[in-house]
Amino acid sequence: MARRALEFGFGPVVVATDDRRVADAVADLGVETVVENTPYRSGTERVAGVARLYPEAAVLLNVQGDEPLLPYQAAAGALARVLEGAEVGTAAGLLDEEGLRNGDRVKVAVDGRGRALSFFRTAASITGGSRAGLEGSVYHHVGVYAYTRDALLRWVALEPVPEEERLRLEQLRPLAYGMRIEVSVLDRPVPHGVDTEADLEAINRQFGAMSRG
Repeated sequence: MARRALEFGFGPVVVATDDRRVADAVADLGVETVVENTPYRSGTERVAGVARLYPEAAVLLNVQGDEPLLPYQAAAGALARVLEGAEVGTAAGLLDEEGLRNGDRVKVAVDGRGRALSFFRTAASITGGSRAGLEGSVYHHVGVYAYTRDALLRWVALEPVPEEERLRLEQLRPLAYGMRIEVSVLDRPVPHGVDTEADLEAINRQFGAMSRG
């Protein structure tokens, strides 16, 4: 992802982490690194911290570290939503029955204009939106966000909301305060991130098979 971003002229590409080992692992990719031990409450807060080091950045793209198999099209789609005028852009893919039942997979309900109505893990935890709209437009949400600079800094300045903390879904905060999040929906399933130890083991096996191949 980093190499392809550089090839297409996006930049600077920054890896933000609290662990020097992560910075060392990407040292040969030609990216910048920011290592700091500030106890951020979320990935978005860490991105905002980095954004303050790059005041010229008008639009920022956050690819979360627990999404190692994120399709390039998801990142490009989230970014496109912001370049087309959205405050915040994200992405989603098709969802199967197993994913719908799995509380480790984050879902997003999207209205007919491509705007996020709600983010949730199970039907019992739905916040916002209507059940009719939910049933018709539910997708597998993936951990990528694009923001205008103003939207990012406004997001992190908002007070956390109970649903965000209860469900561990930081994107419920801007939604609760009326910020518009637009969703780029891929026409296929997308790989899930690392949500459990089993996910980590499966992805490690996949990377092992790719390296052997």
